[in-house]
Amino acid sequence: MADVHTPEKRSYNMSRIRSKDTKPEEIVRKYLFAQGFRYRKNDNRLLGKPDIVLPKYKTVIFVNGCFWHGHEGCPYFVWPEKNAGFWRKKISGNMMRDLHNHSVLQEQGWYVIDIWECQLKKEKCAGTLAELNKELKDRLQNLQRQSS
Repeated sequence: MADVHTPEKRSYNMSRIRSKDTKPEEIVRKYLFAQGFRYRKNDNRLLGKPDIVLPKYKTVIFVNGCFWHGHEGCPYFVWPEKNAGFWRKKISGNMMRDLHNHSVLQEQGWYVIDIWECQLKKEKCAGTLAELNKELKDRLQNLQRQSS
């Protein structure tokens, strides 16, 4: 599939993409706060600088862009045809780093949750957030059982 933008327009679009405080992250954070969850943002003391850290739940949440993190099987992720070698190396590196960071965090006792950008689109967002809420409440119950 050919790029629908000129190289200049594509370059401009790519330059506007932020690494933190993205719309998908804001959706998750606003929901969590409204539900009474308290968290830290982008905690650089933890490997991978998770987007959301819930210390009480010993849980970290990564809100991943489908393109940048190579969400396989997702309609929002396609391998770019232009400069394919660069993008394969870049995205594959991101995927490998994510796996490494997740395994290290889990070894340190953290529960790791990935939320994908596509899961926060209008038709899926409410279900994704409700599932997250249930997962966190179940997590807290398990932690309380373990400590008693």
